[in-house]
Amino acid sequence: MTRPLTGPATGLAARLPGRARLHDLFPGFAVSVLVAATAQFLSEHYGAPAMLLALLLGLSLNFLAESGTRTAPGIEVTARTVLRLGVALLGARISVEMLAGLGGPAIALVVSGVVLTIGFALLASRFVGRGWRFALLTGGSVAICGASAAMAIAAVLPRHEKSERDLVFTVLSVTVLSTVAMVVYPMLSGLFGFTARDSGVFLGGTIHDVAQVVGAGFSIGPETGETATLVKLIRVSMLAPVVLCFSLVIRQMGLADLSEGRRPPLLPGFVLGFLVLAALNSIGLIPQVLADWAGALSRWALLIAIAAVGIKTSLARMLDVGSGAIALMVAETVFLGVFIVAGLHFLG
Repeated sequence: MTRPLTGPATGLAARLPGRARLHDLFPGFAVSVLVAATAQFLSEHYGAPAMLLALLLGLSLNFLAESGTRTAPGIEVTARTVLRLGVALLGARISVEMLAGLGGPAIALVVSGVVLTIGFALLASRFVGRGWRFALLTGGSVAICGASAAMAIAAVLPRHEKSERDLVFTVLSVTVLSTVAMVVYPMLSGLFGFTARDSGVFLGGTIHDVAQVVGAGFSIGPETGETATLVKLIRVSMLAPVVLCFSLVIRQMGLADLSEGRRPPLLPGFVLGFLVLAALNSIGLIPQVLADWAGALSRWALLIAIAAVGIKTSLARMLDVGSGAIALMVAETVFLGVFIVAGLHFLG
């Protein structure tokens, strides 16, 4: 007779072995994929950000994540595991050669913007009654790469009863702000009298999501678009070291999430995957076509994961986030924009 599984129960998915577990996870995963595909279709036909649409569609399907439903286990695992796969695959687009191509001063400006924006978030959060977890989540998403950064940072922060709500709010807010910036910032570039290259540094250094950076940059011209994309990828390359630093500090302070009965690894697996792929790409072992495929797969993985996160989150709980949180996100965005503009004028 087969002995029953022992150990701490972490949900139905954790208790089921092999084929039975896959059978149980598939409905939730399939729903998340369907929501992501619907969001992508609507995005291509109506121009709205796919991440935002996936999140909103997911929120409307919250009943599918209720305890006891067939889809709940798969949605839970998709929101966690597929997310980490998507973040890891981002590394295939990063290389040392790409970073060196922009020049030392511009790289220093972009990196300083990332670090100082996170520091500003920690300081400003005290004035709006928000804790350090929320500050790191919002500050990192604004400073690095929007929704992707928010989901990666959320994966290493200690969990609490409002973790899902805070993540959904951050993704929703940063996507909306990024879309507004895509329209407004190219006009500001002309107002400031930036050259094509400086416009690219401004757009790539301030707009949150990669898709909006590309859209804003190429709306000005090819040189601006290429520079903006490059600068944005430099910000994306900061994701791994920032998440690693957060993880180390949280572990050192004894605040690591022990909900699964063990300490998390010193280096999260998805961060290690990001760094390995970036290293392989830097030494030329990843062909361009493979890097493009990895980038596309990463985008789909993140889209599916954010759909699952949306499904897991109650809209009613989302609405009680408060005006202080909104003010914090806007303040972080303005701070980063002002810093990059001031830096460009100083370097020029």
